[in-house]
Amino acid sequence: MQLYAPVRLNTPVPPPKKPVRRKSIFLRLFGFAFTAGVLLFLAGAAVAGYILWQISKELPAYDKLSTYEPWVMTRVHANDGRMIAEFAEEKRIYMPINAMPKKVTNAFVAIEDKHFYEHGGLDFQGIARAVVNNLTKGKKEGASTITQQVAKNFLLTNEQSYDRKIKEAILAVRMERAFTKDYILELYLNQIYFGNRSYGVAAASLNYFGKELRDLDLEEIAYLAALPKGPENYHPVRDKQKAVGRRNDVIGRMADDGYVTREEADAAKKKPLVTKQRVFAQTAALDYFSEQTRRTLVELYGEKKLLRGGLSVRTTLDPNLQAKARNALRDGLLRYDVKRGWRGPVSTIATAGDWGAPLAEIPVLSDLAPWRIGVVLEVNKDRAVVGIQPDRDPQDVVSDVRNTVNVPFAELKWARTTVKKEDKLKPAKEGGASDIVTPGQVIYVAPLPEAIFGETEDAKKQVSAQQPIGEFAKPWRLVQIPEIEGAIVVMDPHTGRVLALVGGFSYAESQFDRAVQARRQPGSTFKPFVYAAALDNGYNPSSIIMDAPLVIDQGNGQGEWKPGNYDGRIGGPTTIRLGVEKSRNLMTVRLAQDLGMPIVGEYSKRFGIYDDLMPVLSMALGAGETTLLRLTTAYCSFANGGKEVSATLIDRIQDRYGKTLWKHDKRECASCFSERWEGQEEPDLGDIRKQIVDPQTAYQMTSILEGAVRRGTGYEVSKVGKPLAGKTGTTNDEKDAWFVGFSPDLAVGVFVGFDTPEPMGKGETGGGIAAPIFRDFMKVALADKPATPFRIPPGVKLVRVNPVTGMRAEPGEPKTIMEAFKPNDEPPEPFSYVGYPGGAPEEGGGGYSSAPPSGGDPYSSGGGYKTPGGYGRQPQAGTGTVY
Repeated sequence: MQLYAPVRLNTPVPPPKKPVRRKSIFLRLFGFAFTAGVLLFLAGAAVAGYILWQISKELPAYDKLSTYEPWVMTRVHANDGRMIAEFAEEKRIYMPINAMPKKVTNAFVAIEDKHFYEHGGLDFQGIARAVVNNLTKGKKEGASTITQQVAKNFLLTNEQSYDRKIKEAILAVRMERAFTKDYILELYLNQIYFGNRSYGVAAASLNYFGKELRDLDLEEIAYLAALPKGPENYHPVRDKQKAVGRRNDVIGRMADDGYVTREEADAAKKKPLVTKQRVFAQTAALDYFSEQTRRTLVELYGEKKLLRGGLSVRTTLDPNLQAKARNALRDGLLRYDVKRGWRGPVSTIATAGDWGAPLAEIPVLSDLAPWRIGVVLEVNKDRAVVGIQPDRDPQDVVSDVRNTVNVPFAELKWARTTVKKEDKLKPAKEGGASDIVTPGQVIYVAPLPEAIFGETEDAKKQVSAQQPIGEFAKPWRLVQIPEIEGAIVVMDPHTGRVLALVGGFSYAESQFDRAVQARRQPGSTFKPFVYAAALDNGYNPSSIIMDAPLVIDQGNGQGEWKPGNYDGRIGGPTTIRLGVEKSRNLMTVRLAQDLGMPIVGEYSKRFGIYDDLMPVLSMALGAGETTLLRLTTAYCSFANGGKEVSATLIDRIQDRYGKTLWKHDKRECASCFSERWEGQEEPDLGDIRKQIVDPQTAYQMTSILEGAVRRGTGYEVSKVGKPLAGKTGTTNDEKDAWFVGFSPDLAVGVFVGFDTPEPMGKGETGGGIAAPIFRDFMKVALADKPATPFRIPPGVKLVRVNPVTGMRAEPGEPKTIMEAFKPNDEPPEPFSYVGYPGGAPEEGGGGYSSAPPSGGDPYSSGGGYKTPGGYGRQPQAGTGTVY
């Protein structure tokens, strides 16, 4: 047996094993940290994403900014376009970005967000800078972009929290994608608060500098741009140094960013910071008118629409007539008040040292200008030296300027009487100025052009040569706030537009409007409407009514009523004209009794005086209550030919986009909108006014009321020297005084009385108190107007008659007047009255004086005022016939 050796397989030998290198601890820790970091990052990202998702679900809808309508103030304008009032919760004027000067937008971008046009909503460079400054300098610094501020102001709250900041950032990024940069900046500049009750840069420009944006200088623009950071920190007076510093920072930033040159910047920095209080047109005279306008707007649209809706209101106000009406009313109230004596000083203060400080603390009515309150510093026999209360700026900072004025004895001596009980005046001793006022007394003074009483020439002679300069150089006068009140209304009689309205002496003292809100008895100013009813129902101006005692059984156990004439005189048979001119009560009651009070009541409603007049005869004498505005509106119908008009203080109301919402003149004119003239007929607006009384009746009543001015109780008004008609009114115990009258194109009503009715004193009548106010106003209102006679409607015949008998005048008869008659009406032929010597009542026996108080012949054709055409009541060509 062969044995074989085992065969060895040729298998490779494995290489020797290399030694294992173990990782260092550092690398292992780094790897662990990296892995953990990645995991934490992913987890954090997931959490952050979840949080952002959750927050995003709570975000407000930013797309509503595309239809943003901010709260915009309602602006009220006079009839000449001047702004007279603003009503707003936030004083804001919305201005599109393309209407803003470039320097304005540049200033805000430079100081608030220099990278505004570069970032996408978040300024990461600014955020980094803010973080560094907060950590290293301990300086609180924000990094909100303009877009973020818009997001916060429009869509979020001012809550200081990370949640709000995250929402703000998200909204900012989304807004940048949805809106243009200019639109975002427009929202910002119209929304932010600037202090001084100003929202938006346009309103701030007006309220700080009294200018529109386009008129601002560089230093003024820079100051406005400085304010949003903290308006309370940069007050232009209290914090002037800080305000100027912040302003100059803005100017420097604008130069750094190339918006202005260095030369412009340096020049602007050197200029002082001067703010200017915004002044509306004759603000002090407009408060009653503005408030009544506000009440009307609230009635039409509600409070929210008024304060937020941005309405544009064109009123009927004539600022010039308003100022004249205010002055006439105030002067008339002062005339009466002076007769009641001086009531003493407002207060007493110490004059040692700085008298301006304690004087500045005394409250004063804000609408008394040009009156000033002051303290008596020195006084001798000839004059008193008065220190004027220092001015205050709009932010209530007291000026350090101290001015004094001289009040000569001639302008003090009216106060030598003082009021005692039962309204009796006790004369003071004759002495000089030192016997009237003493040092330390706080009094009101007014410059002499405003004074109504006192010998101004004597006053000027008594003033010391050592006078301050400017407005304080002229002599001043002692005045006091009257206790009596009143109102005046001025209207266009053809349209009912209220051109002026003053409801009291001072709106700051009392907001109660005596022209619109006070319901008082009109007295004899109501009588013309009783007579108008008579002229419409068969009577004529020459009709005879018995002016004799009358006893009326009032029924229902109320006893007898015995009316009487104011002067106690009895005239016997008297013409209607004379009854109105002399305001005869007995004649009026007899006439109302003959007509029937239902007819009188219907006419009073037709003219808009009363809604429902009680059918008792005393109402014919004006015993019912109405307002001055309603009564003046009623008189408009006499002036305009018998047309009904509605009183209005507003011509037109437009919304913020210029769409007309309401207008007073509602006449339609389809042919007024033709693109060009092609020979078509001229547009006819027509006359939609309702005819409430016959035009001829309206003229007859106008002619009679013209006589009341020329010869009757309203004679004081004839001193104006222009064709005027009107009627006085005085109630029982002289508690109310009225005068309502008109020219051919202007109707005016005046009321005077105490707010709580009380007697004004024996003889204080409408002719003595109210008529002079009407006179003073008409003198200045008609100063540059021609003496236009009243318009005579077709068909009216003017016949020469005897004013006492009402009969046709004989040839050559003296003391005649031209009377107005309707076509089918004629005056009676002359005849003799039985029982009267000479065949006619003696002049004066019928209550008709032979001459007006100051002389002149009121009856001859040459008497009375003159007009371009001769005698005041000559008819216009072709409108009437003279017999």
